[in-house]
Amino acid sequence: MSKLPKEHRFIDLSDYGRPIAKAIANYLKNTDFTPIHVTMAFVVSGLIAIAFMLQGYFWAAAFFFIFKSILDAADGELARIKQTPSYTGRYFDSIADIILNLLILCGLWFLTDTTILFTFLAFLGLQLQGTLYNYYYVILRNNFDGDKTSRIIENKTPVAMPGEKQKNVDILFRMYRILYGKFDEFIFMLDPKASDANTFPNWFMTAVSTFGLGFQLLIISVMLVLGWKEFIIPFFIFYSSFIFIFIGIRKIWLS
Repeated sequence: MSKLPKEHRFIDLSDYGRPIAKAIANYLKNTDFTPIHVTMAFVVSGLIAIAFMLQGYFWAAAFFFIFKSILDAADGELARIKQTPSYTGRYFDSIADIILNLLILCGLWFLTDTTILFTFLAFLGLQLQGTLYNYYYVILRNNFDGDKTSRIIENKTPVAMPGEKQKNVDILFRMYRILYGKFDEFIFMLDPKASDANTFPNWFMTAVSTFGLGFQLLIISVMLVLGWKEFIIPFFIFYSSFIFIFIGIRKIWLS
């Protein structure tokens, strides 16, 4: 099961690791490994990357950031192959992502002369970018019978799927709302009628996919190995201005 039907798939620039992720998922499909185990593995990969970054081993950090992105795709692939989608996995994945993002930016703050204010602004920008991408992507998936583990509006605890405990879903959903609720609400406030659009053109979704976490990690990795660590936080603050550009394009030309 893919996230989107074939005719509505677009070039997702944040999803460059999908082929390797599929290979990993296929290798694990007949094992006892679950998608949650793969999510835990990407957390470990992200922490290793941060540790290498703090020590100045930027090529190694870049490798583990990219590997983290691949594993981030592999957990979902494994869930689809084993036909075990779950809200537990969906929320755990998102919670792990936002914590790692914060740690990455804190690490960059430690390594550079960037102020804590700029670091905080970069974190807000990074999360809002990802939220806008996810918002449009989830609308597209819901419109065309794609994967529906994620919902357009995450404001109500979902009913646990077969094989998972409602208690776990309840706890993780509350954590998700604490960490992501304001970001979701802000993006929805900026473009509340996005779900009324019949579709989003492939070129538009490809452009918005530069806000995806995989592409963000790729940018961080490239800038690290090029010796541009001082420019990473300012870049993400600047690039956040494109949130309003993409929303403007959607409202004016794609409504």
